[in-house]
Amino acid sequence: METGKKGIALLEKGIDVSNGEVEKIAQRGYNEDLLPKTEDQRSMSWKNYFTLWMGSVHNIPNYAAVGGFLFLGLSPANIMFALVLSSLVVAGLMILNGKAGAKYGIPFSMHLRSTYGTLGAKLPGFLRGIVAAIAWFGLQNYTASLALLILIGKFWPGFLTLGGDFNFFGIGLPGLIAFTIFWGINVLIGLGGGKVLNKFTAILNPLIYVVFIGMTVWSVNAAGGFGNILAYRPNLEGVTIYSPLVVYLMIINSVVAVWAAPSSSVADFTQNTKSMKDQVFGQGLGLLVGYVIFAVSSVSILIGGSIYYGVEEWNVLNIVNKWGNLPAVILCIIVLLMTTISTNATGNIVPAAYQLSALFPKKINYKKGVLIAGVISYVIMPWKLMENQESIYTFLNMIGAVIGPVVGVMLAQYYFVAKQKINLDDLYMDTENNNSNNAYYGVNKAAYIATIIALVVSISGEFISSLKMVSSLSFIIGCGLSFVIYLLLKLKK
Repeated sequence: METGKKGIALLEKGIDVSNGEVEKIAQRGYNEDLLPKTEDQRSMSWKNYFTLWMGSVHNIPNYAAVGGFLFLGLSPANIMFALVLSSLVVAGLMILNGKAGAKYGIPFSMHLRSTYGTLGAKLPGFLRGIVAAIAWFGLQNYTASLALLILIGKFWPGFLTLGGDFNFFGIGLPGLIAFTIFWGINVLIGLGGGKVLNKFTAILNPLIYVVFIGMTVWSVNAAGGFGNILAYRPNLEGVTIYSPLVVYLMIINSVVAVWAAPSSSVADFTQNTKSMKDQVFGQGLGLLVGYVIFAVSSVSILIGGSIYYGVEEWNVLNIVNKWGNLPAVILCIIVLLMTTISTNATGNIVPAAYQLSALFPKKINYKKGVLIAGVISYVIMPWKLMENQESIYTFLNMIGAVIGPVVGVMLAQYYFVAKQKINLDDLYMDTENNNSNNAYYGVNKAAYIATIIALVVSISGEFISSLKMVSSLSFIIGCGLSFVIYLLLKLKK
């Protein structure tokens, strides 16, 4: 597929819109949020990308995941190394799948259309941008609101008993208030878009260094030295022990699965890059540095706290809450809340808003999409999902299994089928006058076949006990399988 020859297709050096080509595209049924970003609209440097994902690494659910990794049989040192290795895999996915957005200035929804077709993109876009993003947005808000509840309780102990026996579908009044406050903050950050997010992450980045390095120093001292942390082994009685290679793969899959959604929709951010080098260097270095800090701090804090308090404690909030130093507690909880906001904005609310805009371009713009996604995330009452931990993991595994195959097909299409070329004139065709001669018209059947087969295989372990290990490696298997199947189907033509 060759790039179009019109003014809109002058992409290698940025798009010259002086001839009105963007306005012409807008008349074809696309709103402003879906148009390619012009050179003068791109404002993100490598520093912005370096800080973009930093906060997303240090969130409360990620610390809980590390607590689970400690029961897989690997030593603390090996878990740290596996986390760092996982960051390289995540960075590779981000950079590779972000190249189309960086080169052509297109958002994820349009990148998806270039892969699955104008009609075919609706289902994977709906699953990633609406189902996964909105549900995870609500869950992250609720998880972090528990930290906010602790923070409010430090200043106002009576708040924790406010409302007495009041119960709103399984949540008390203090919890409901804390959730609503934190939910509102996240929605406001989402409404601010990329400019507000860049400023937010710029403030958050140095705080992460100060707080989590400080917590690590405390944990090492509490444990009596770093050697005691490395030598620590949790009680593994009754726990299934796997071979080291399998555990490494399980940890890598878990970390990559957490990033599955952002890695698929990373074009929403790379479309704003000043240059290809900015997104490659910024994302690669940011994720690596972030995970080196996270690997050491998470393992040290959880083990150091367990040794110090004499109880195996794998919830970082419980450890922080036991501290006697009130200023330190407040600072740590505030930073944990900020990292969750960063995660929610970059990985959930922004993609959800863009996907709503892509599905209904004439009625919903980005800001309306944020509001709609925010309201839905509240109405689904995420605290209900948290009542049953098993159902949460099943849900997230299934969403990850869907996104893995989508990422695999996107990579195969862009790099090996399209040869890194997208025809924007065809991609932004008149939505009311589609024609079958257009390369992106309708549904890419090969992409759907590859995605569905890989999806069925990668979630099979959720329903067949003998294949449970397949689900433990769902993203890796789903992504790799869809990649191979799609290329085989395309090579036959």
